Parts: sequence; C-alpha cells; structure tokens
Amino acid sequence: MEYERVVHPFGPLYDAESRVLILGSIPSPKSREVNFFYGHPQNRFWPVLAAVFGEPAPQTIEEKRALALRHHIALWDTLASCEIRGASDAAIRNPVANDIAALLPKTKIRAVFCTGAVSHKWYTKLCQPSTGIPAGKLPSTSPANAAWSFDRLLEAYRVIGEVVSVD
Repeated sequence: MEYERVVHPFGPLYDAESRVLILGSIPSPKSREVNFFYGHPQNRFWPVLAAVFGEPAPQTIEEKRALALRHHIALWDTLASCEIRGASDAAIRNPVANDIAALLPKTKIRAVFCTGAVSHKWYTKLCQPSTGIPAGKLPSTSPANAAWSFDRLLEAYRVIGEVVSVD
C-alpha cells in the first residue's frame, strides 16, 4: 500500500465549557468518510465514553456530539496532516500538528488525553511545547487494538469522568 497525503477534513468539537480534550492522531479513512471522530463502526470509543458516564452508546453523529459536549469533552486530533498508509498510525510520516494551543483559550480545558501511543508521541513532540499541558496516554479504542477488552478500556477511560467532575 502506498503512502497518501491526508489533510484533516473537519474541525475540533468543543464549546466554551469544555474541560477535557481528547485527541486521536488523524482521522481514519472511515472517520474521514463520515466526517466525524471515531467513525469506524467497530471502534469502541463511543461505547466506552458513554459507559464512563453511565449512558447508552450514542448512534448518530448528533447523539455523539451531544454526549461529548454534555460532559464537557472536546475532541480533536493531534495532526492536521501527514502521509499515511491506510489507517495505520504506525505508518505516519511528515506530520504537521493542529494548533491545539489556539483552541485552549476558547475553553476551560485543564486536561489533555491522547487515544493511543502514536497520538501521544506526536502531541508530546509537536504540541506540548506550545500548550504547556502534558497529556495522559490512553489505550487506543481501535478494533486493531484487540489486546484491550471493553472492560479494560472502560477502566482506563474512567479517568476522564474523574477529571471532568472536579470543579
């Protein structure tokens, strides 16, 4: 499979009350197709996030958007563009970061979490110097991360609920 230049096709999801920023690396082909975060039907992000807050898993993009904003969660991706083969984060080269530092003053974000080691690596290298906020590293909810069961993912992601609930 050849490398493809991918440019992030949609902006961040946030509002002025967002307290936690969750970052993927760059949207997968399926997420780019549906034009929203964690769009692959087998990705466990939305069921896990809903379970963190004791809610049923959202099905539509509007339900997903509402779930995130209701719980003061902002979503974006570490990278604005890169070269990538398929959906393999391990195959990312020539990354260009999103301007995450410019997002922060528009919100109440006090914690950043990256969904996966690659997102965390690029955030730490390309974004943290300008944001000044170290990111927590969460396991990927991708179906490719089969080593992590739903219950293990839920346990790891509970930290988001704890951070959001602190006033």
